[in-house]
Amino acid sequence: MPVYSMTGYASATAQPTTSGETPSAHVAAGVTVEARSVNGRFLDLSFRMPDELRALEPALRELVTSQVKRGKMELRIAMQRESESSVPNPQPDQLNRLARLQEQVQAWLPKAQSLSVQEALQWCKGGTGGPAPADEQVLEAARQCLKSFLEAREREGAKLVTMLKQRVATLRQLADQAEPLIPAAVQRQQERFLERWKEALSAAGATTSVSEQSLQERAVNEAAAYALRIDVAEELTRLRSHLDEVERLLKKGGDIGKRLDFLMQELHREANTLGSKAVAIELTNISVEMKVAIEQLREQVQNIE
Repeated sequence: MPVYSMTGYASATAQPTTSGETPSAHVAAGVTVEARSVNGRFLDLSFRMPDELRALEPALRELVTSQVKRGKMELRIAMQRESESSVPNPQPDQLNRLARLQEQVQAWLPKAQSLSVQEALQWCKGGTGGPAPADEQVLEAARQCLKSFLEAREREGAKLVTMLKQRVATLRQLADQAEPLIPAAVQRQQERFLERWKEALSAAGATTSVSEQSLQERAVNEAAAYALRIDVAEELTRLRSHLDEVERLLKKGGDIGKRLDFLMQELHREANTLGSKAVAIELTNISVEMKVAIEQLREQVQNIE
C-alpha cells in the first residue's frame, strides 16, 4: 500500500447533465469541490457549503472518512450558475405570498416600510430563481476531487518515504561508527587504571608487597566493571531493531503514521542512553548527530497519515 502524506490539495468541477435538452436559465451550471488538509493527530473534517446542500453532509462525510484516516481536512463546495440566472425569477405564487405577509405585518405595525424590489428578489432567491445542483452531481464532483486529493497525498507521501529512508541510512552509519569505539574505550580505561594503581602503590611504598600479577588482575576486574557500565551494545541492538521496523512499515505503507511516531520516541530514548554512557568525545558527537537525525525523522513522520 502507498504511504500518504497528511498535506494535500485538490479541486474538481462537475457540470450538470442536460440529456440533449437546452438547460434552463435557472439550473446551476456546475458545482466545484475543493479539498485541502494539513497534518493532525486525528481526522478533523469540516465542511463549507451552501445551506441548500447541507442535507448531503452525511453522505460526503462517509465518502471522505472511508478513504482518509488522519489530518485536519476542509471540504469546500461552491455552486456555479449561468450568467443569466444570476437574477432570481420570482413566480406569481411567491409574490402573492410576500404581498399577503407584508399586509399582515403592516396591519400590526403601520409604520413598517414596504418591501423593496431588491428585498423581494432576495426572498425569492433559492426557489425557482436558482435551484441547487442535483445530489449526484455534487457527489460526483466530490468523488473526483477526493481521487485527485488522494493522488496528491500519495505523491507527497512518496517524497517523505525517500527522505525517511535517507535518515534511517544515516542512523545506521552512525551506529556502525559507535560500535567499535566501546572496546577501545574499555582498553584505554584498563591502561589508565593500571597506571594510576601503580602510582598510588609507589607513593605509598607498597610496590614490593603487591605482585605484578595481582596488579594486572585488579586492573582487569576494574576494567570489566567499567565495561559493564559503559556498554551500549544493547542500545545499539535496539536502535537497529527500531530502524528495521521503520523500514518495514515504510515498505508496508497504509495507515502507519502513529506507529512511526511511537518508534521515533523509542529511537530518541536509545540515543539519549548512548549519550549518557559516552566516555569519549567521539561517542558524544555520534549521540548528538543521532539526535539530530532522529528529530529530522520525527518532523517528517508528523506529516504521514
